[in-house]
Amino acid sequence: MRTAVEFDDLEWLRRNDPGWRLLRADHAALVLAFLGRVFVEENIRSISATELAGRLTDDLQALNDRLGEGTFPRSAKAYLDDWAQPEVGWLRKYYPPGSDEVFFDATPAVERALAWVQSLRGRAFVGTESRLNIVLELLRQMVFGAETDPDVRLTELYARRAEIDAEIERVNAGEVELLEPAAQRDRYQQFVTTARGLLGDFREVEANFRALDRSLREQIATWNGSKGDLLDEVVGSRHSIAESDQGRTFHAFYDFLLSPQRQEEFSDLLAKVQQLDAIGDPDPRMRRIHYDWLDAAERTQATVRMLSEQLRRFLDDQVWLENRRVMDLLRSIESHAIALRDQPLGGLRHDIDANAPQITLPMERPLYRPRAKQALRSDADGDTGPVTLDVSALFDQVYVDPTRLRGTVRGELAGASQVSLPDLLARHPLEQGLAELVTYLSLRDPEFDVLFDEQRQEQVRWRDDDGRLRSAVLPAVSFVRGGAGPVAREVIER
Repeated sequence: MRTAVEFDDLEWLRRNDPGWRLLRADHAALVLAFLGRVFVEENIRSISATELAGRLTDDLQALNDRLGEGTFPRSAKAYLDDWAQPEVGWLRKYYPPGSDEVFFDATPAVERALAWVQSLRGRAFVGTESRLNIVLELLRQMVFGAETDPDVRLTELYARRAEIDAEIERVNAGEVELLEPAAQRDRYQQFVTTARGLLGDFREVEANFRALDRSLREQIATWNGSKGDLLDEVVGSRHSIAESDQGRTFHAFYDFLLSPQRQEEFSDLLAKVQQLDAIGDPDPRMRRIHYDWLDAAERTQATVRMLSEQLRRFLDDQVWLENRRVMDLLRSIESHAIALRDQPLGGLRHDIDANAPQITLPMERPLYRPRAKQALRSDADGDTGPVTLDVSALFDQVYVDPTRLRGTVRGELAGASQVSLPDLLARHPLEQGLAELVTYLSLRDPEFDVLFDEQRQEQVRWRDDDGRLRSAVLPAVSFVRGGAGPVAREVIER
């Protein structure tokens, strides 16, 4: 990993990097202040052009009133269009699927430039201990995680256990070591910096996914080989995106966000940290930072799904063009045949049985199936009286009331922000078997969302009317309050 920066690298960045171009702009303060407030502080990932232009108009009016008329003479729409130019690269201008209105999103260059500007501010408190602890812990994890000798690992684990046992003995003896206020502020400062940096990383990961998809489309457009080789290349490229280092770490972080236990632990720890006296005035944005992470991660996942769908349609268009080429060749052959049908053949003649060959593959032939023998009774006793039939089975139908199930879920979410399906069924067992389970999966309610995680699987058990134990293996299913952010409904969509 190269860390030194050469002159040529810096010169190239000065001429081509959007972040550097932003710092050199005449209105850099306006761009950083406005875009930083909307897209970074408020964590807006997509906003319509009308709303963004309205907010910028208010800011421009306030600045012109304070700094003098004509300080910013152009309209808000003109500024936004200028910032979204490809050669500028501060805003991404696009049309969402199913919408004819322009939307905007900030590029990673804006976040990088804003982070650099914020680092220029003087800090009254600069902590170093927490970062040193992080460095040591990272080194310990890398060395311990790469160790293949079981004896060395056991030695390390025994040493950790000895330290924990010694600390337990000190606490039992009344010797409780408290973290000093300066150390608490140091760690909180490092936590805020890391938490805010994660949101910027999500925007950069999304931009990287778009760049990978763009390069893949260029490869398809310029492909000269066979269709089979093209499909192998496309499938391999999409798989490489998910299996790359960036894809692996992103999915690992996303799995952490979808874990109810870890979310609950994180929320409890965050609430306790925000109440520490040594922190002083805590960052208000940290109260919902994990929900902001979830929104950003879900948007990144939605972007990957949308790119995959667009790629599939792109390949379908390629197939349609190839089929059209085949039809053009067939029409050319037919037109030549019609033009030559009246020409003398000079005795050349050939007859064919049909216009097209009939091909029957061996495996298309059905196997022999013996006919079922019907038993006929010819010894009827002549009784032609009325026959009584049991028609109760026609009325023994199962109806699952979704209103009752929605009430159960809302009751569970009254005291928690999220509940998993196994935990819900443990407190409210299934009464109508598989039909009730399927109804749970298809619930729709404005107060909560149904979230499916296909990366993990869970087993659900219940007993049927005969008392037999039944089970089903499903993707991890959770019910989340509607205010926790957008969630995927992949089971319903697929």
